[in-house]
Amino acid sequence: MARTLLAVLAAAGLALSAGALAQRADHGTEIAYGPDPAQQLDYWPGRTEHAPLVVFVHGGGWSRGDKRMMQGSDKLAHWQAQGYAVASLNYRLVPVATVEQEAADVAAAVALLKQRYAPRRVALVGHSAGAHLVALIGTDPGYLAAAGLSYADIAGVVPLDGAAYDVPEQLSDGARMMQRMYRQAFGTDRARQTRLSPTAQAAAPNAPAFLILHVQRADGVRQSAELADALRRAGTPVEVHGFPGTGLQGHAEINRRMGDPAYAATPVLDAFLTKLFG
Repeated sequence: MARTLLAVLAAAGLALSAGALAQRADHGTEIAYGPDPAQQLDYWPGRTEHAPLVVFVHGGGWSRGDKRMMQGSDKLAHWQAQGYAVASLNYRLVPVATVEQEAADVAAAVALLKQRYAPRRVALVGHSAGAHLVALIGTDPGYLAAAGLSYADIAGVVPLDGAAYDVPEQLSDGARMMQRMYRQAFGTDRARQTRLSPTAQAAAPNAPAFLILHVQRADGVRQSAELADALRRAGTPVEVHGFPGTGLQGHAEINRRMGDPAYAATPVLDAFLTKLFG
């Protein structure tokens, strides 16, 4: 019942008091990784000390979303059952912050987790806008370097159904209903859009391995393939897998059902994490 209520409140965008959150956090620990109130993460320990860590970065068009969506989810329960530690991040949001600052926030959160818990290996998993952010961190080493890290600190990157790996392309031929959101996040300067495009940044060095998952949205399929091609040209190991589902419903399903053993993408991600963490 508590999990259901939390999901309803999170979906409605309602704020919970710290006390209420603590009672419904599935034993996660809330940690500040910076001075801004948005720079918070929830952490769940693994089965052993220094357990491999899965860091999840939520979506929401770079302007919405919340780490609390992880609580009570199939992803959390499933990854915990594998023995992994799990973290779910909040980050500063557009328009108050920039996309560059959002990527810097993710890197800073990983740096704090590495320092505090010393996980044996770390995987970054992100959905939608979060898929773009983890892919950007995985292809532009500057974000990790600014946080005192390098690609030696990241085992792999898993973008889930992103469609902004090539920002100028997305702004020119992506879904019209989403254009305002993309322009709010990336502006109109093409040089900046290119700097924020993982496909354009995918020359070596990159994170050690990528698993790119998508449903059957035309822009997501195309951009996933193009990012994979760019990574392969750089000599970076990458897998790409597509799954059923179209439109926003399919886009939401790959996030909502990840961790459900009956969902086809779950064993694919399981196998990738086993290979990374083994």
